[in-house]
Amino acid sequence: MIQVGDTLPDVTLMEYCETEGPGCSIGPNPVRVRQAAAGKTVALFAVPGAYTPTCSAKHLPGYLQRYDELRAAGVDEIWCVSVNDAFVMHAWGRDQGVGDKIRMLADGSADFAKATGLTLDLTARGLGLRSNRYSMLVVDGVVRTLNVEAPGAFEVSDADTLLAQARQLKAPA
Repeated sequence: MIQVGDTLPDVTLMEYCETEGPGCSIGPNPVRVRQAAAGKTVALFAVPGAYTPTCSAKHLPGYLQRYDELRAAGVDEIWCVSVNDAFVMHAWGRDQGVGDKIRMLADGSADFAKATGLTLDLTARGLGLRSNRYSMLVVDGVVRTLNVEAPGAFEVSDADTLLAQARQLKAPA
């Protein structure tokens, strides 16, 4: 399992773009994780699935509510990662009203989840291999904090916990 001090895996996630721009066509676009995190402070949180109850009612909304505070604490970008396709992640983000505040990143084949060692096997519940619920603060591609939930729990990967950690990292030594 990925640990504090480790570099993010060099895998590709997918992100749906609604508007065409430099290097970004309409539709799913690849996001090279290491390249996208380089030189930034990223608040990354992962959920077992888009539209699932805890993810939709608490996890994602918490990060949206704390957006301004996370930015003030030095976070450049917020990433939401799930083992879903880019179309589902985009629709979920649209339904949750994230706009451009949270990057909705699809890990459709669970490559990121596998590379981090943070998988959750929900095959018995009809959901297949998913990502565990967790959050991490990443600085220039290196994991600085990691908060992994026990199966079925939502106690340590919330926005308030990561916000406190971001503030602590930003505080002068």
